[in-house]
Amino acid sequence: MLARWAAMALVLLDTGGVARAAPASRSAASRPAASAPASRASTRPAAPADDLADLQRAMEADRQAGDAARPKAATGFASVLQSLNPDLSLILDIALAGFSDEEPPVTGGHDPQASGFSLQALELAASASVDPYFRFNANLVFSPEGVEVEEVYATTLALPWNLQLRAGQLLTRFGRINATHLHSWVFSDQVLVLGKFFGGDGNRGLGAELSLLMPLPWHVELIATATNAAGEGTARSFLGGSDLGVKGPGDLQYTAAVKQFFALGDNWSLAWGLSGAFGPNATERGNRTEIYGTDLYLKYRPITHGSYTVVSLDAEWMFRRRQVARHRLGPDDVLGDHGFYAYLFWRFTRRWGVAGRYEYVSGVEDDPLDPEWTSLRQRASGNITFWPTEFSRVRLQYDYDRPAWRDPVHALFLAMEIAVGAHGAHAF
Repeated sequence: MLARWAAMALVLLDTGGVARAAPASRSAASRPAASAPASRASTRPAAPADDLADLQRAMEADRQAGDAARPKAATGFASVLQSLNPDLSLILDIALAGFSDEEPPVTGGHDPQASGFSLQALELAASASVDPYFRFNANLVFSPEGVEVEEVYATTLALPWNLQLRAGQLLTRFGRINATHLHSWVFSDQVLVLGKFFGGDGNRGLGAELSLLMPLPWHVELIATATNAAGEGTARSFLGGSDLGVKGPGDLQYTAAVKQFFALGDNWSLAWGLSGAFGPNATERGNRTEIYGTDLYLKYRPITHGSYTVVSLDAEWMFRRRQVARHRLGPDDVLGDHGFYAYLFWRFTRRWGVAGRYEYVSGVEDDPLDPEWTSLRQRASGNITFWPTEFSRVRLQYDYDRPAWRDPVHALFLAMEIAVGAHGAHAF
């Protein structure tokens, strides 16, 4: 190969000399012969035709060899797979937990369940633009018990009038925290009211969501969702794991929400939402459940000067009303309870942050879902988090859990998260 290219270089030098000499010889011909300088073309012979032919054959052989070594373009089904090119990521959450009780009253599906090491989640996230009209998202969670489809849905990209539609298995946008994933939580365990009212995995189901961005001076989004009302750990206050089935539109769960956002200046912002969820419950066909909520998020982040400071307040209140006896509305036939959480987060340097949380959830007598939860349960939590980079974090957290019907439970977590791929990076 080197010999061929060396020969080519010599031939090019020869042919280049001839080409450059030609204009000089023409110019010399217009002057008297006595003053014409000696031409370099007259002293260097032209390249033989055989050498040029050999060079052309060598170059053609090299081109064919390069084509043979180059990977072939995918065709058919392989080309379809190659063109998808989804953004992929893996997010690992593990924790070392210690409880003062052998049977802690855990309500979250991703919470550490007992003392020792826990695999909270290994999440595979995939997303891609399908075409100019749809986007695809999927979140699969791997655990020692198996694989769970947490979310998988398509989102429209080109509907008119500021409308957007999502369809598939999705977390409903009730409140603030229900639609979020473990890796975006400020604490390592799920809030109590979400676990009691909706389930260990939050409120989700197969269905469709339609949202409308209102043409107003501030951000206002209206959301309406229809999903299946059944599901283990996902529709606890509704049909849950029962087999009542769907006989008509009234057997679905419907969720409505209003999301608003206000810019309170260069450094302050406020989000406020109202939510409602309605559907059948499992006590008897025809009995209904209603859940109402309001949420508030206040954030301070200075952008007028260089700073890593972030201070945020997140609060949410929910009220639940359940009919447990058919065609009766007496005081003992409709159960009502409520819950609240609030936490304050402060990121005081680039890599360090602290947070404090308070929660309470009321209880009722003769609750078919939680017969022991007859009175108030409170929990206070605090943590400190260290981010080596935007792709990893380490958190130390303490919980003081006080159910009124049993002794207090102390919990200590040392949690670690590692994220690789396109999805896992968050604001640093």
